[in-house]
Amino acid sequence: MLATVTPALAQEKTTTTVEKKTDDGTKLPPLPADRTIAQSVRVGGRVLNYRATVGTLPVRDESGKEIGQVVYTAYTVPGRDPARPVTFAFNGGPGAASVYLNMGAVGPKRVQFGAQGDAPSDAPIASDNPNTWLDFTDLVFIDPIGTGFSRSLVGEDETKKAFYANDPDIKYLSKVVYDWLVKEGRLRSPKYVMGESYGGYRAPRIAYELQSQIGVGINGLIMVSPYLDPASGDDATALSPLPWMIDLPSMAAANLERQGRLTPAAMQAVEDYTRGDFARDLLRGRSDPQATGRIVSRVTQLTGLDPALVQRLGGRVDSRTYLREVHRSEGTIGSVYDSNVTAFDPFPWSPSQQSNDPILDALIAPTTSAMVDFVTREVGWKTDARYNALSYAVNAAWNRGKPADTPVTDLRKAIANDPKMRVMIVHGWDDLSCPFFASRLIVDQMPAFGQAERVALKVYPGGHMFYSRNDSGAAFKNDARALYRK
Repeated sequence: MLATVTPALAQEKTTTTVEKKTDDGTKLPPLPADRTIAQSVRVGGRVLNYRATVGTLPVRDESGKEIGQVVYTAYTVPGRDPARPVTFAFNGGPGAASVYLNMGAVGPKRVQFGAQGDAPSDAPIASDNPNTWLDFTDLVFIDPIGTGFSRSLVGEDETKKAFYANDPDIKYLSKVVYDWLVKEGRLRSPKYVMGESYGGYRAPRIAYELQSQIGVGINGLIMVSPYLDPASGDDATALSPLPWMIDLPSMAAANLERQGRLTPAAMQAVEDYTRGDFARDLLRGRSDPQATGRIVSRVTQLTGLDPALVQRLGGRVDSRTYLREVHRSEGTIGSVYDSNVTAFDPFPWSPSQQSNDPILDALIAPTTSAMVDFVTREVGWKTDARYNALSYAVNAAWNRGKPADTPVTDLRKAIANDPKMRVMIVHGWDDLSCPFFASRLIVDQMPAFGQAERVALKVYPGGHMFYSRNDSGAAFKNDARALYRK
């Protein structure tokens, strides 16, 4: 249903539409005043009426100077019930806007992307999302600085220092959550934080920052395909078998899916082998002359790769090689976000991949066009500023610091501090960018925190954006609803 604007809901604040300049004198097109419209969605067999708001929150430095503007999209059901939850959602990158969770996963409207057959030229027409979470929580999608329409008002060097680094990112985004709660009078509401990919790195850190520094308790966390432990990856294979262990189950899951044999029981056997004989044989290395042979045989069986290739690699298959080789006979290359989503390889005879990721290249156009159309045409929040669904410039400028397990540390602290907090980590079987087995190993090393399932791990068919598959999106919603009811 198309949005309708009523005088009572349209909010105009002309004082916020003045032209802005950065510290280096760059002129920025003005951002409009916050604007709210009435919309509806059919979900669960009934029509749900809600308000959609596109708004801006200022970011200030310690002196009170405005150094940035964060644009958010909020969907709220009228009623002001203090018991109604509100969920704050972040995507990752770094450099990704929140459009992927918004218009792909849990928002009231959805545009198709991220699955096999989706193309950049597909019409960016959003339709009712049967898997929206709006029937049990209000939703606030936040675009970090440099993504969406959010922007810095300071020069390049200060922007990097204030926004494009792990710790400052957590501090200003936590304050944005607090500011929205105060602005909307929602401090009494149950509060949840949701993050996808690098947003999954953000979520536990934001929760702990809110809890321990700002003074806002979080009832639950939902981490979607999270990038939780940078220290366990980064090709650190000199001593640790973990990178090989983390990737193998997702490769095996994709192979099972291609054969129509992907089941939880089949994957349990893969996981048992990975943390059992596979890990032991990796650690034995050259001390056991038979170890490599055993690895090669089983990895060939699990991945479906050419035995000669696996033999050359000693059974240690990196994700890039896997994605290039597993579909070579079809002349296609797999996506790191879902290895069974493929595109034609434009340079099949090159010794290394010369193209961008198939899913990333295919989703920029539909998500950007759908979101800009919604914001400017439906909501009427019109601006000449550019919308960045995915900013490679932000990603390149990001200061990642020293790889550490800070998100897991903060997650443990936040759970330990609040015995009522619940956590759900969700993944797709086929994801090689943030493999599910990394989270499995991390969760298994955590204490019980007094009761089982304080931290629940769920895995669904699909990849990084498993919710692009309707069945997986529906299962995700059902599991989330149970979390909120607790």
